[in-house]
Amino acid sequence: MPEGHTLHALAGSIDRAFAGTTVTASSPQGRFEDGAALLDGRVLREATAWGKHLFAEFDGDAWLHVHLGLIGKFAVHSRAGHDGMPSAPVPVQGQVRLRLLNDAWVGDLRGPNLCAVVTPDEVAAVHARLGPDPLRPDPDPELAWRRISRSTRSIAELLMDQAVVAGVGNVYRCELLFRHRVDPFRPGREIRPATWRAMWEDLVVLMPLGVAAGQILTRQEQVDAALAQLAAGQRVTAPKRSYNVYKRTGEPCRVCGSRVRTQVVVGRNLFWCGRCQRRR
Repeated sequence: MPEGHTLHALAGSIDRAFAGTTVTASSPQGRFEDGAALLDGRVLREATAWGKHLFAEFDGDAWLHVHLGLIGKFAVHSRAGHDGMPSAPVPVQGQVRLRLLNDAWVGDLRGPNLCAVVTPDEVAAVHARLGPDPLRPDPDPELAWRRISRSTRSIAELLMDQAVVAGVGNVYRCELLFRHRVDPFRPGREIRPATWRAMWEDLVVLMPLGVAAGQILTRQEQVDAALAQLAAGQRVTAPKRSYNVYKRTGEPCRVCGSRVRTQVVVGRNLFWCGRCQRRR
């Protein structure tokens, strides 16, 4: 499932392509005809994300709410054909749930878990049930801390709960816990406040780098290189995908050499180093 950095990058792409323009909306697949009709001919004001939820605000108090789920994709492409004339790809029957068009761009949504036209009150209700998002302006990490510090659930479970922290998925969970040498099975109420602050501050760095690079960066040498590129005003170059522990079952830990372990926790494979992350 796409993690929060992917949704924020997508919101940015939609915003750059459609914000301030009148959009033609359709449902080539036919499963979203009524919703598309409600958006057709309206001006798209702004696209934003909160955690794994995407929102696009249209004039007239209409909002598009999308959750991609496991297989959903929302691709935004230029309409310019080889001859420089506007064109749009031919939809594959049974695939494109929603198509957005203006004079220059096309956005195709396929296979989402959720696609709905909602009211401002419904958007506010979704926001209210989500935890702080490290990629949004002025998030409140104390809200997450209050939920973590009172819980008997493991920190590995809590990090996957979108009501605790919005946008963190399995890759960030595994890598964040390793980076801070936290036992993933430690109950939330046993996590030290300083440890949580350090983890949150790390997310505030790592997740924007994920947006800039187009992929998750968590190995420190990659993080340092990306930060240096940004400081120099350069585009972040996405390196070959490489993680500390994620999907490295049985391989040696990059720090201590112990074998990376795995166990299913809240429906996803957790990866960790039993030596580096043992409870202290």
